[in-house]
Amino acid sequence: MNNNIDKMSPFMVMEVLERAQELQHQGVSVIHLEVGEPDFNVPNCVEKAVASAMVRGLTHYTHSLGTLRLREAIAGLYAREYGTDFDADNVVVTSGSSPAILMVLQLLCNPGDEVIIFNPGYSCYRNFILAANAVPVEVKLNPDDGFKININDIKAKITSKTRAIFVTSPSNPLGYVIDSETLKAIANLGITVISDEIYHGLVYKNKAHSILEYSQEAFVINGFSKRYAMTGLRLGYIVAPLKYMRKLQIMQQNLFICAPSVSQEAGVEAILHAGKDVENMRNIYNQRREFMVSAIRKIGLGIAAEPEGAFYVFADARKYTNDSYRFAFDILENAHVGVTPGTDFGSQGQGFIRFSYANSLENIEEGLKRIDNYLKSLNK
Repeated sequence: MNNNIDKMSPFMVMEVLERAQELQHQGVSVIHLEVGEPDFNVPNCVEKAVASAMVRGLTHYTHSLGTLRLREAIAGLYAREYGTDFDADNVVVTSGSSPAILMVLQLLCNPGDEVIIFNPGYSCYRNFILAANAVPVEVKLNPDDGFKININDIKAKITSKTRAIFVTSPSNPLGYVIDSETLKAIANLGITVISDEIYHGLVYKNKAHSILEYSQEAFVINGFSKRYAMTGLRLGYIVAPLKYMRKLQIMQQNLFICAPSVSQEAGVEAILHAGKDVENMRNIYNQRREFMVSAIRKIGLGIAAEPEGAFYVFADARKYTNDSYRFAFDILENAHVGVTPGTDFGSQGQGFIRFSYANSLENIEEGLKRIDNYLKSLNK
């Protein structure tokens, strides 16, 4: 058996969700503030595109790289938003962003190679790196400094075995948007950047920048799950330098064949016609963000870094616990609210819990009231 499998950590948010579902089956009313999934239905144009694709019989294999229309639409989206100049030949359409991450790591890494990640950061990166038989190397972000990125801390982790660094902006779990100067400095470190841009389009303060504004040698990972609320349609993509495209195509042909044909038709419509839907979702998320930030502070939890994008708040609960995992389950069992343990995102998340505001304002308000009552009971 592959020894790296034993090194993989559980996906804690799923463990919370699964226990929450057990409670719901028992008749308990649970409010979900743990899951990072849009609570909106797909835009109307996407719904119509799916139905139309089925009627027209577009249910067969496509080109392994994706349909030309979709790849051109992706290139056009980036050109409009970031001024980039790549074209369809630089795009691989995938079955969600997860296969995209795995393929890029398998492309870049030999056994024992190193990939730099931030702690706290998206929990699955570490496990993807292990799946590619590489070694995750952490740059620890300091909660008492607002989890800010220090370029010198990154430089200290670069060795002859370093093959890439993961950058996520806006980030999960922090909602942190990396400023242009920091992103440019990362691009100039002399190592390959893998930029996860899945939360682009969901930014409320400042502006998200693509790594492709600063480097033509970087890889972009993106998809339709967050921005367009298309999680179940499983549609993502890689933007890669031309010199790697043939190898990525061979991997795609063998490992995944192609992305779902119906979803690709929906992806074109989303890019071309769902702009107003995205703006509406973004405005609603922002209202929830502002409410949740204020309410979390009112119930006595801290926020080291106020979120600027995505749909998460990373709350400081260190005055209540030094065990985020147990604390999250205590909240679930006693307040019947699902939250994600901060340690799901690395050791620097110890004492923190992540709230998702991908839920209605009414549910968010009720969930935080329940947690407030639970926290007050701890002080009695």
